[in-house]
Amino acid sequence: MATEPNLTPRHFYVLNVLANAPCGRDVNALLTCGFDFKTMADLVRSGLATVRLETVEEGGLEIEVACVRITAAGWRLLERLAARRWSPRPPIDR
Repeated sequence: MATEPNLTPRHFYVLNVLANAPCGRDVNALLTCGFDFKTMADLVRSGLATVRLETVEEGGLEIEVACVRITAAGWRLLERLAARRWSPRPPIDR
């Protein structure tokens, strides 16, 4: 991971959205959901996500689409957070 920015809950929400998309998400779809370029750029800059241009053919036309995907580092970060958040606590005897 390059430099981990000061991640906000919004960053983690985008990571979760990307984690539920095996082929990634179109940048325009993420913008439509209310995410901004800065949040996506922070994740890419920190190595938690990647952006790749893909060519899609639709109705005889070729369209280039920017696709954002979660990286292995992004998966590891989500797994660490899930392990901390969901760790069971032993019962307290009184």
